[in-house]
Amino acid sequence: MLSRARTLSLSLSLSLSLSLSLSLSVTSFLILFLSFLLSLSSFTSFSKYFSILSLSHTLSLLLSALSLSLSLSPPPLQTFLLAEEYHRESMLVQWEQVKQRVLHTLLGAGEDALDFSQDVEPSFVSEVGAPGRSALDSVEVAYGRQIYIFNEKIVSGHVQPSLGDLCASVASSLDDKNVSDMWLMVRQMTDVLLVPAKDTLKSRVAVDMQMAFVRQALAFLENSYKNYTMVTVFGNLHQAQLGGVPGTYQLVHSFLNIKLPSPLPGMQDGEVEGHPVWPLIYYCLRCGDLSAAMQVVTRAQHQLGDFKTWFQEYMNSSNRRLAPATENKLRLHYRRVLRNSADPYKRAVYCLIGKCDIADNHGEVADKTEDYLWVKLNQVCFDDDGNSAPQDRITLAQLQKQLLEDYGEAHFSASQQPFLYFQVLFLTAQFEAAVAFLFRVERLRCHAVHVALVLHQLKLLLTSTGQSAQLLSQEPGDPPMVRRLNFIRVLMLYTRKFEATDPREALQYFYFLRNEKDSQGENMFMRCVSELVIESREFDVLLGRLEKDGSRKPGVIDKFTGDTQAIISKVASEAENKGLFEEAVRLYELAKNPDKVLELMNRLLSPAIAQISAPQSNKERLKNMALGVAERYRSNGITGEKTVDSTFYLLLDLMTFFDEYHAGHVDQAYDVIERLKLVPLSQDSVEERVAAFRNFSDEVRHNLSEVLLATMNILFTQHKRLKGVTAGTAGRQQRPLEDRDSVSKTKMTRNLIRLLRSHLYKTGI
Repeated sequence: MLSRARTLSLSLSLSLSLSLSLSLSVTSFLILFLSFLLSLSSFTSFSKYFSILSLSHTLSLLLSALSLSLSLSPPPLQTFLLAEEYHRESMLVQWEQVKQRVLHTLLGAGEDALDFSQDVEPSFVSEVGAPGRSALDSVEVAYGRQIYIFNEKIVSGHVQPSLGDLCASVASSLDDKNVSDMWLMVRQMTDVLLVPAKDTLKSRVAVDMQMAFVRQALAFLENSYKNYTMVTVFGNLHQAQLGGVPGTYQLVHSFLNIKLPSPLPGMQDGEVEGHPVWPLIYYCLRCGDLSAAMQVVTRAQHQLGDFKTWFQEYMNSSNRRLAPATENKLRLHYRRVLRNSADPYKRAVYCLIGKCDIADNHGEVADKTEDYLWVKLNQVCFDDDGNSAPQDRITLAQLQKQLLEDYGEAHFSASQQPFLYFQVLFLTAQFEAAVAFLFRVERLRCHAVHVALVLHQLKLLLTSTGQSAQLLSQEPGDPPMVRRLNFIRVLMLYTRKFEATDPREALQYFYFLRNEKDSQGENMFMRCVSELVIESREFDVLLGRLEKDGSRKPGVIDKFTGDTQAIISKVASEAENKGLFEEAVRLYELAKNPDKVLELMNRLLSPAIAQISAPQSNKERLKNMALGVAERYRSNGITGEKTVDSTFYLLLDLMTFFDEYHAGHVDQAYDVIERLKLVPLSQDSVEERVAAFRNFSDEVRHNLSEVLLATMNILFTQHKRLKGVTAGTAGRQQRPLEDRDSVSKTKMTRNLIRLLRSHLYKTGI
C-alpha cells in the first residue's frame, strides 16, 4: 500500500506539473485535485491518523481558492492579446531608440561626404575600448581637463573663466601650428562686443555684429600676414637687408627685397627707396598698417594725383569706407583709367579703397587663399546707398554663398587642407558650417566639438531646434545663408566614444546641455545622464550609493544640480522602461520612492518565490536584495502604500515557506502557511479566506497554484509519516475503522462532486 501511495504521489505531482506548464483547462486541474483526494481516501488506515472530514474541508477550500483565482484572472485569449500588445509597444519604444542612434551615426545625412583617401580611419561609432581602459586619446584628455576646470568654476559660483582661453591652452601643448592658429583665429573672431540677447539669430544677423566679425577677420588675416613677413625677413636677413627705423614700412621694404628682387614690368607712378610705389602701399595695407601705407603715399604724392586725399579720408573713417561722393569719384576714375592698367598692385589698392570691381580676384597679387579672402572681406558692403552698381557691391551673405555653395569643398581641396577650409568658413562668420565640416574629419573631431562649446557658451552658435535634424541644416524662416548646427547631436556623438569607459568625463560635457530641450520638451541634461548611467552601469559613481543605514552617499551628479532626486527618478524610470527592474529598484530607493521600490520588488519576487534556492541563483540574489530592502525600511520606519507594502512582506513569507518546503522541512513549512492564513486549513476559516482572496494582488494570486500544490504535498507527506508510525496494527482492530472510512469516503466524494459541479457552473467552463 505504501508503494502504491508513493507511485500515486509521483504520478500526480508529474501530472500537476504538466498541467501547469502546458496551461491545461481549469476542468483538468480540478479533476487532478479530485483524483488526488480520492486516492488519499482509499488508504485503509487513513482516517485513523488524519481526519477525512477535516481533509475534505481543507482540500475543498483549496479548490475554491483556485477556482476563484482562475475566475478573477483574464481569459486565456485576452491574456495573449494583452501580452502581444505589450510586446508590440516595447518593440516600438526600442525601435524609436534605434532610429535615433542611426540618425546620430549618419552624421551629415544628405550632405556631401568627404573622401579622405589618404587618412583612412575607422568610425568611432564602432570603436570599443578595452575593458577598464580609457577610450580617450591624449588630446581628448587634455581638452577634458579644461572642460572640468571650467565646469568646476561654474558650479562653485566663481567668476566664469574664458572657455576659449582654456581650450587654446591645449593647443600650446600639442606642438601643432595648425591647431594653434585655429584657436588663435577662434579667440580673435569671438572677441566681439557681446550684447545679451535671448535670440541668438537676431544677434548674429544684426549689422553691427556682422561688421564686428568682418573687422576681426581682417585683423586676424593682417596680423597673420605681418607675422609671415617677419618670419620671411628674419629667415633671410642677408637678402632682406633689414635696417632703418623699426616699423611696418621698413619691414615691408625688406620683405620686397626678397619677394620682388628685380623690377617688374608695368609698374606705374615711380618708386620709393628703390621699390615700386604700389607694391609698397599694398603690402603695408596687407599687414594692416594704414599709417605705414600713408607714409608711402606721402612720399610719392606728386605722382598719385587725388589718391592721397581719398586715402586720407579712407584712413580716418570709422568703418574703412569712403563717403558716397568720394567713392563714386574713385570708382569712375578706376573704370576710365585703371581697369586695364598693367600694374596689378595699383588696381588692387584702388579696388580695396573704393570697394569696386568685385569680379576681379586679383590673382597676380592675391595668389594665396588667405590673400583672396582678405581682398574680398575688404570689399564687403553693409549699407546700401543706392548708387553702387551690382559689379561694385558684394554683401557678406553673397560672399558666404560664393565660398560655401559656389566654390565648396572641392575648390579649396578641403580633404587635403581641412584647416584651410575651416578658416575660410570661420572668417566669413559661417561658424556652424565650419564646425560641421571639421566634425566630419575623424582626427579633428575633438577640436570641432570644443570650438562649438566655446561658441555655445558665448551664445554665438545657432543651434537646431530638433534633435533629429541634420548635422548642418537650415530652418524655415531663416535668412538665406544662415545655417544651424545640431549641437545636441555633436555632443552626443562625441561622448559616445568614451561614455562607457569614462562616464565622469562624459557627464562634464552633458552639463553644457542643461538648458537644452528635445522635441518632447524634456531636459537634455537629464536625458543624457539617464542614458549614460544605464549604458555605463556606474550607478554608485554617478548617482551615489545607498549606505547600510539608509543614507545616500553623494555621487558625481551632486555637484551639477541640487535636485538630484529628480535626475535619479528620471534614470530609475528609464531603467524600468527598459526592463532593468533590479537597477530600477536600487535607483528608486536612492530617490526615496518606497512605493516604486516595493512595487518592482513584488514584480521581481513573484515569479521566483516558488523556485528552488541555489547559491548564485536568480532567486538567491533577489532574496538577498529583498531582505536588504526590508531590513532598511523596517529599521528606518519606512513604509509604502498599504497594499504594495503588505504584498511585499507576504511574498517574503511565501519565499520562506517554499524554502522550508524545498528543504524537506514540512512541519516548519506547514507552520508558515498556517500563520499566513493564505489558504483555509479549518472549517471555521473557509468564508474568511475566500473573501480575503479577492484582496490579494496579482503577484500573490499567480503563485496560488504552486502554494496549493506544495500544501497538498505537505499534507500527503504528513499522512505517509503518520501511516508509517502505525504500521503493524492488528487487522482485527482495523476493520471498524475501515467501515467508518468507507462511509466518510462516500460522503466526501459526493461533496467534492457537488463542489466541482458548482465551480464548473460558476466559472462557465
